[in-house]
Amino acid sequence: MSAHVLLVDDEPNQLVTIERILGREGHVVATARNGRDALEKMGHTGFDLVVTDLNMPVMDGMELLHEIETLATQPAVVVLTGYGTVQSAVEAMKHGASDYLIKPCNPDELKLVIDRQLELRELRREVAGLRRDLARHERFGELLGDSPAMQDVYQVIEAISANKSTVLITGASGTGKELVARTIHQRSAWSDKPFLALNCGAVSESLLDSQLFGHRRGAFTGAIADQEGVFQAAHGGTLFLDEVSEIPPLLQAKFLRALQEREVTPIGSTTPIKIDVRIVAATNKDLATEVEEGRFREDLFYRLHVVNVHLPALAERGSDVHQLAEHFVAHYAESWSIEAKTLSDDARQHLDDHHWPGNVRELQNSIERAFALSNGREITAEDLRARPASRLPGGAENSPPPPTAPTTTVRPLAEAERDLIAAALNEAGGNKNEAARLLGIDRQRLYRKIEKYDLGSRT
Repeated sequence: MSAHVLLVDDEPNQLVTIERILGREGHVVATARNGRDALEKMGHTGFDLVVTDLNMPVMDGMELLHEIETLATQPAVVVLTGYGTVQSAVEAMKHGASDYLIKPCNPDELKLVIDRQLELRELRREVAGLRRDLARHERFGELLGDSPAMQDVYQVIEAISANKSTVLITGASGTGKELVARTIHQRSAWSDKPFLALNCGAVSESLLDSQLFGHRRGAFTGAIADQEGVFQAAHGGTLFLDEVSEIPPLLQAKFLRALQEREVTPIGSTTPIKIDVRIVAATNKDLATEVEEGRFREDLFYRLHVVNVHLPALAERGSDVHQLAEHFVAHYAESWSIEAKTLSDDARQHLDDHHWPGNVRELQNSIERAFALSNGREITAEDLRARPASRLPGGAENSPPPPTAPTTTVRPLAEAERDLIAAALNEAGGNKNEAARLLGIDRQRLYRKIEKYDLGSRT
């Protein structure tokens, strides 16, 4: 089993000896005199195995191990140590080293250790490949649907599973953008690393700055301790930024720099911090139009628009609506520990006839409500129609009730305001930006009202 091996040692004779031994075994060998030299070589070439000394000038083996731990693709590492530093070798193994050898190297022991590490690495690759093959024949996480539109989505997710390309997910509200982002992460080679999600439209500009990039103690009033931002917290994994179109113009430049340089500078600091994270952004707006109208930076748009995953509206997914409905019925039966229900013929017809302007989110809410309200073992079309009146298109059941005769009963102002906000959120399919627009108020004021009236569960 030949491999590409990097030897790191400041002793020329040691390098020559080990290089000769490994060369006879058919391995391709490169050498470096210190950790910094090794990292430079690793930046240009992928290695299966690194054999490194611990005590070296410029950058020692322990520092090199810490750097290797931050790499997306990590080679196996075998540490070389002198007789008196076995404890250091054990410490190195805690930081990612796979094995260690005592100098001077016994050729047979060297070959045995390296063969063992390469076999383990090959086994891990085979297991990862088998897992990917198995997943390929199963559904994509919690994503459901066999329509051609969803098959296109699956193909893109499959294509990017082995790289860290930036992804922009587009589609109407309620189509499942965060679910797609989670699936992209789960099917990647770093699925064991963090997945963090942040709604860019749900926080103020100053708070968003801190949440994205972090801050240092004393950077502003209330900053009583250092706090890392989501870029740092998601290091090695995936950062999902929802409603990315809502990033304020002043922060867009800072965000662009983070994408370009792969580093962030916390508020109150002058020292940039390197980051290794895949960015998955999402928006229900047309970013190209946002660029044309001056609300979104063109250079940032192109940085985000590397790979585009467009989620179709539920009305464009044909029979997927039946598969999704049955999934939600089974889900609530299991979650609530009650007997499963079935969808009646007229309920299935309603699924086909309704336009579903709120997309998958609206369908799930309708099934949950019908499941809770229906008395029989069957969910009927009437159960699905039993929802609050709305001006949304898609059927007569959405029409507001006929006007009633005037009444002299006066409702409390707070009660009327709460109902009005709830109705706007329902009509907007849970999209707070759209609800704020319908109400004619700014987004931050709407958030305060939602918190005041405890309407979070409706969004």
